[in-house]
Order: sequence, then structure tokens, then C-alpha cells
Amino acid sequence: MTSGAASVAAILARATSDGDDRLIQAEEPIAGLQLRCGGDLPGTIAIPALLETVRKARRYGLRLARAITAQDGTEAVTAWIEVEPDDDGEGCAIVLRHWQAAPLPAEDLAAAALDRAETDRELAEITALLDAEQRLLTVEGDSYDTDQAIAAMRGGVGRHWTEFVTIDGGQHHQPMHWRLLDGSRLSIPGSVRHWRATLLPQVQPGSEPTGFELCLVADEPAPSPRPPVAPERAAALAPLVGREIAPVLRQPIARIIANAETIRTRLAGPLTEEYSAYAADIAAAGQHLLALIDDLADLEVVEAADFVTAPDPIDLGDVSRRAAGILGVRARERQITVVAPQPGETLHATGEFRRVLQILLNLVGNAIRYSPEGSQVWLRLENGDAPGDDEGLARIVVADQGPGLSTEAQARLFGKFERLGRSGDGGSGLGLYISRRLARAMGGDLTVESAPGQGARFILDLPR
Repeated sequence: MTSGAASVAAILARATSDGDDRLIQAEEPIAGLQLRCGGDLPGTIAIPALLETVRKARRYGLRLARAITAQDGTEAVTAWIEVEPDDDGEGCAIVLRHWQAAPLPAEDLAAAALDRAETDRELAEITALLDAEQRLLTVEGDSYDTDQAIAAMRGGVGRHWTEFVTIDGGQHHQPMHWRLLDGSRLSIPGSVRHWRATLLPQVQPGSEPTGFELCLVADEPAPSPRPPVAPERAAALAPLVGREIAPVLRQPIARIIANAETIRTRLAGPLTEEYSAYAADIAAAGQHLLALIDDLADLEVVEAADFVTAPDPIDLGDVSRRAAGILGVRARERQITVVAPQPGETLHATGEFRRVLQILLNLVGNAIRYSPEGSQVWLRLENGDAPGDDEGLARIVVADQGPGLSTEAQARLFGKFERLGRSGDGGSGLGLYISRRLARAMGGDLTVESAPGQGARFILDLPR
């Protein structure tokens, strides 16, 4: 007859910790896991699940027994531990009764590359959209020491981006192939910081890149904020969400997102799925906050009394294809097909390129977000008709197969902060409001046609 005591698993290893949750001594395999997780012996417990259990046992004065999981970079470990605090509460005795290790699956290199790209997007202080020849299309940035470079790049739309920076060791003939420039070190006029370039190609399967997203990331944090505004100018500049507050907030939030992504992707060391999921939640919340800041900054701009656009001749077919390319990865993640105008399909209009692109990115992004998986989103070029206007309007329609909108919802759709009762999707309710303001500022309009269960057609009209 077997006694209850005999049925308890044998002790495989012992360890002890002190009142600062430092591992004082440990037998194998605990000692080896501590070192492989980046810790020392003696040293603070580096195994996250074990550290959490020890802290709880010491804090509450309770004996705890539970299964823990850990990763050491090569293996996933499942173990059963028992932690008993000392009578004085200054340390714990740790007993290991079960240990099972299995090799980690091979790293998904494509997923890791996407994670690194997202991290660089969030860290970048200058971002630009480039065409297939690496010529500038749009430029955004907000750091104090990059104003000179950003102004020069905005004034040089259509020129190669490397004309506005100095590539370290760049004695080679320019322009260089994008793969040689990706990851290159560089300096920026007006900034004493060290910079790195990341080029993210917009690629259709089986073809060369149709454009690039350029991210310039600094090794050092941004310098101190701009000098304070004189009191007599403060009233004229208020509100300052976009001009002053947004740049100050954007940098630390981007760092939070980047650090969370580093933790989530385990670039900083082994981590369990549970803690990786926590880091993913932190990164997602930071991205939602950044999007809200950007929307508030845009809101300040479009509602300013002196807001005007800079219209130029543009091709709506080209802008549509670029919007579809930029959001292609997001669409594929939800198995949604974005059907853009075919190469060579053109429709000339008058508008500010980056503002039209901003509107289309909002419309296509919404369509991807709210359409069912496996559906399609279309961008179609049409000739509109304006009463009394012999030349008519240039029109682009973004259509989806989503749930559609009632007449009441359509009437409210373009309102400020209007989210139609949605919650938890991270939206601010400003995207469509800002898009319509931009369309009207360019002499056009943004409207919608829809019915419940029949999807929606968002119609952007611009002067021919």
C-alpha cells in the first residue's frame, strides 16, 4: 500500500532567495535557467514566473505551489515549484519537483522583420513616402532639430531623398539601390544626433517595389523643447495641440510602444506567452493614443481660420494605387482584397497630394477595419457632374462589403467625435470629420451612399 507522502514527486532541486528577491543559491537545473535568462547567481531572480511567485509568497506569508513556464532562448520549460517564505519573511525556500523542456520552434523570419518594421515606424522622427525611384512624395516630422531638413524635403518633393541628408561614407554614386540604403547611418542638417534609415518597400507579389516608406530613427533622444512662446503671441497660437503638445507627447509614447514591441517579440530575452501578450496590449494602447494625438493635431489645423491647402495637378489613379499599397499588409492580415485602379488608369484632378492621400488612407483603412474577412474593397475612378460646371468633377469612390449604414447613421457619420456607438476599436471619431473638411478646403466634397446590409460607397469629389 502506497502512502500519501510516497505519492509526492521527488525533489529535483532546491534554491533559496533573500528579502530582495535575489537568488542566493540554487541547484541545477534552476541555476542554469537563471543564468540563461540573463541573471546572475547570486542575483535578482531573472525567471519572470518564478520571481512573481516568490514575491507573492513573501508578501503574503503563504506557501505557494504552482506550475510555471519559462523560455531561455532555445527551450521552453514547464516546471512545478513550491515556494515557502521564511518565518521572518526575509526570504523563501524554493523546491523544484517537476521539470520538462522542449525545443522552441524556429523563428519566423518574416514575422520578425514585420515586428522590426513596426518598431522603426513608431520610433521614427521623420517619415516620408517615396515613389519607386526613391523620390519624395510626402514628408512628416516634428522634432525641434529637424525643422531645417523637413522644410527642405517638403520644398523638394519629387527629388531623391538622399539629396537632403549625408550618408556616412557615402562616396558612392547616388542614387544607390534601396537595399544598400536600408539600415545606413547618416546625418541630418541642423541635428547633431546620429541617425539610421529604414526603407520599407511597398511590394506587390511577383513585382518590384512600387514605392517605399522611409523612416529616419535617431540613436539619441530629441533635444529640449522649443523656446517658450512670448506671452503676447500665446493667445494667437492657442490651441497648441498640434504645434506644441503633440510633438512633446509623441516622442515618449513612441518609446513606450517600441519598448513594448521589444518585449513582445522577445528581442530583450526569453518570455512566456502571457507576458508577451501583456506587452502587445501595451503597444496597442500606445498606438491608439498616438493616433488620437495625430487626429487632434489635424483637427487643430483644419479648424484654423487661416487654413488653406496647396492644390496642384494630381492623378487620382496614382494616389489610389499608393493608398492601396500602403495598407496592403493590413488588408492581407484580414484576408481582404483591395482592388485599386490598374496601372495606366488615370483621372486628373486639382488638390494637395498629401491631403488627398490622407483622405484615401482614412477611407480605405476604415473599410478594411469594418469589412468582414474575405471580402473586397474597391477604389474606382469616375467622372462626376457638378451643376453649372462644364468641366465637371473628378471622382474616386471607395466601396466595401461591410454592414452598411442606415439613413440616420449617414446623417451623423461626418460629425466631430462621432463613432456611431462603437467602442474598443481605438478610433477617435475624427477621421471622417477631418477628411470632409480637407475635401471641402480643396474645393471638393466627401459624401457617402449606403444601406443596411449593402456596404458603403464613400465618394471623394475634387475639381477637374
